[in-house]
Amino acid sequence: MGHQTVQEAMTSNPAAVTPDTTVQEAARLMKSEDVGALPIVEDGRIVGVVTDRDLSIRVVAEARDAETPVREVASKDIVTIDPQQSLEEAARLMAEHQVRRLPVVEEDGRLVGVLAQADVARSGHDTLTGDVVQKISQ
Repeated sequence: MGHQTVQEAMTSNPAAVTPDTTVQEAARLMKSEDVGALPIVEDGRIVGVVTDRDLSIRVVAEARDAETPVREVASKDIVTIDPQQSLEEAARLMAEHQVRRLPVVEEDGRLVGVLAQADVARSGHDTLTGDVVQKISQ
């Protein structure tokens, strides 16, 4: 059957930044980790997400300094998922919000992992994955 919950399929201890991390450091981390989004964490709790799109639109397009802290350019509206949720629910959220990665967050706001589209794919939910990929690439 493959994985049933987000917790079983997610990546634990994901790369993350703090609100004070510079946009340059965030970009470097995205490159080294090969990810397009990083959770922003303060005291173990998620306070935002910074994406490669935030960096290109809010930093490059507005000619901001490389030392700008990520909190000034980050997306405020974050879509997260609970570790106990099903992968079906995760896939639905990804499709609905057009995101490829979901921060996995406990009820108290603690970041415990990240679930990527690839994780859903690996879980063997072929129909689910096809559906998500189709919706995201439209």
